[in-house]
Amino acid sequence: QVQLVESGGGSVQPGGSLRLSCKASGVTYSRYSMAWFRQTPGSQREGVAFIDSEGMPKYADSVKGRFTISKDNVDNTLYLHMYNLQPEDTAMYYCAGDVSWTMLTTGRATNWGQGTQVTVSS
Repeated sequence: QVQLVESGGGSVQPGGSLRLSCKASGVTYSRYSMAWFRQTPGSQREGVAFIDSEGMPKYADSVKGRFTISKDNVDNTLYLHMYNLQPEDTAMYYCAGDVSWTMLTTGRATNWGQGTQVTVSS
């Protein structure tokens, strides 16, 4: 059974940084493509960052240059480093697995974590 468990959300001021983590179990992690999505109330889920099984990252335009996705195949953990956070980054962030870039652009994935809240305000 696949399990994805996020951690690391919280509240920061504009310009601040956070690191989200997602521990995966029940998968062959080294062959697993993963992604981060985010969602605000009343809005559709938005894919923000993707990493394939080879470790190649891809980003949505809204976070390019500010967010970095990485994957630790020893620790089975996915990370999202977020820099220069802005109020519009406030959302529930979800880790997802068994996903392609095409799926990400339409808000879809096979496996989901429970989400971790990120709030950016002064």
